[in-house]
Amino acid sequence: MKRHFINRFTIMAALLTVAAIIACEKQLNKSNPSYPTLENYFQNSEELQKGTNAIYSIFHSAQLIAREWFFLHDLRSDDVASGGSQLELPRRQMLNGNTTPDNTVMNDMWKGLYTVIHRANTVIFYADKVSDNQALRDRCVGEAKFFRGWAYFELVSLWGPVPVYLQPITKGSQFQPREVEDKVYTQIVKDLTEAAAALPPAYPAADRGRATRGAAYAMLGRAQMQKGDYGAARTALLEVKNLNLYSLVSNYEDNFREETEFNAESIFEAVFFETTPNQFNWGYTGDDPSAPQGTVRNQEYSPIAWRNLIPSDRYLNEFENTATGAAKTDPRFAMSVYQSGDTYNNGASVLTDPDQNGNFSLVNNVKKFISWRKFMMIYKHGKGGDRAGGGINQRIIRYAEVLLMLAECENELNNSVAAVNYLNEVRDRPGVMMPHYPTSLFPTANKDQITKAIMHEKTVELGGEEIRNRDILRWRKKKYFTTDPLSYFKANRDELLPIPQQEIDNNPQLGAGGINKQNSGY
Repeated sequence: MKRHFINRFTIMAALLTVAAIIACEKQLNKSNPSYPTLENYFQNSEELQKGTNAIYSIFHSAQLIAREWFFLHDLRSDDVASGGSQLELPRRQMLNGNTTPDNTVMNDMWKGLYTVIHRANTVIFYADKVSDNQALRDRCVGEAKFFRGWAYFELVSLWGPVPVYLQPITKGSQFQPREVEDKVYTQIVKDLTEAAAALPPAYPAADRGRATRGAAYAMLGRAQMQKGDYGAARTALLEVKNLNLYSLVSNYEDNFREETEFNAESIFEAVFFETTPNQFNWGYTGDDPSAPQGTVRNQEYSPIAWRNLIPSDRYLNEFENTATGAAKTDPRFAMSVYQSGDTYNNGASVLTDPDQNGNFSLVNNVKKFISWRKFMMIYKHGKGGDRAGGGINQRIIRYAEVLLMLAECENELNNSVAAVNYLNEVRDRPGVMMPHYPTSLFPTANKDQITKAIMHEKTVELGGEEIRNRDILRWRKKKYFTTDPLSYFKANRDELLPIPQQEIDNNPQLGAGGINKQNSGY
C-alpha cells in the first residue's frame, strides 16, 4: 500500500505561499501573535519536515505533475497528437506551435515551479534553527535541494535564462533578473550533488516516494546531458547503477500500473491515490489534505474518457514489426497503447472504435483507433471508472532511462561497444527480449548509426513519459535531425517557450541583467 507521508499534509500552506500576499497598506501590515510566521516557526525537526512535505504537495498538484506537467511536455513533443476537437484552446495552441505568453498551461507550470523553489528555499534557509534531530534536518535539506534542482532544470530547459532565487521571498522588492543558462545549470548541479550526498539510498515503507540518493544522481545525469557535459553525466549515472538497487522489471507494463508501484525499476515517483472515486482537486495548489490526492491523467488520455491526446503516428510507426521487415514485433507496442479489440476491465470488456471517440491513427498505412495504455486505469475498471482522481503514481525516472542515458553518454564519448551494450540491456527485459543491436533495420557500425539506434530505443521504451521533449531540444542542437520533428518549428523561436506575460508585467528586474525580458520570436 502507498498511503505514506503524502497523506500527512499538515502543512503551513499559507506560511509558505509566495510573497504575492505581502501587505501594501499600513493597516494590513499587522500580524496575529498566535499565527505562525517564518521567524517563529521551524523550531524543531517535526516542523521542518512539515515544510518539506509542503514541497511534495505542490509537486504533485494539478499545477505540476497531476496535470499541467505531463501536458506541457507532451504537447512540446512529437509523441502525441490531438484526440479530437475537444482539446482545449491553450493545449491546442501549444500542440500547434502557437504558444503565446498568456498561455494558461505554461503559466500554471511556471508558477508551480517557482512555488516549489520558494518552499525549498524556506526549508533550506531555516534549517539551521533546528537542532533536535540532526539526521532528519539534514535529510529535509537534501530533499529541498533535490526539488530546487529539479525545478530549475525544468525551468532552464524549457524557458532558457530564468530568475534564480536562493532565499525565501519575504518582501515585495526581492525580484531577480534572468540569469544566463550556464549560471542556472551551475546551481542545478550544486543542488543535486549536495542532495545526493545528504539523501538515503532508500526509505522504510512509510516514506516511500521521497527523493533518494539514486533520484538525485539520475536527475543530475539528466541535467548534465542537457547541459552538454556527457562525461559528467556518465559519472552521475554510474553512481545510480553502482548503488545496485535498481533493475528492469520482467513485465514492461508493471511500470505503469498501480499495484506495481515502487518496483525495482522505479527511481522516483510522484505519489497519487484515489481518496474519492472520480474526484480531482481542481484547486491546483495541492495544499488541502482533505482534498482529492489523485491525478487527472487517466481521464485526459483514456480511450473511454476525454481522449484529449493520443499517440502520434510517428510514435506508433517507430516500433519494429515483422510486417515492415523486422525480425520480431516489439511487444512494448501492445503494452504501451490500446487499440480496438483489446480487452480492459480485468478482461471483462472489449474496446471498440466507437468507444474511442475522435481521431484515428495510421499504422503501416492502416487506419486504426489507438489510445494510450500507459498510466490508464481501465485495465481494472469499466466505463465510468476511468475518470478524474486516479491513483496511479507517475513514474518520473526509471532505471531503463538511466541505461539509455548511459548509452547516449558512451556514444558521445566514442565508447561504441559500451553504448550498444546498454541498449541491448534494455532490450533484454524478459517480457520484451528484442533481438540485439545491430539489426537489419538498425546497424551500429559507427557513431551516427548508434545515435539512430538510441533515438529509436528511447522512443519505443520511453514514449509518452514526458522525456521526448527534452531529447528533441538536445538532439536538435547537435543537428541529429534531417527534418525537424515538429512541423511548425522555426529557428530562434521554438527552441524555448515564451516568458509568461504575468512575469514580465510583475517583475521589474526581469531584464535588468542584460537579457531581454522575452525570448526571441515572441
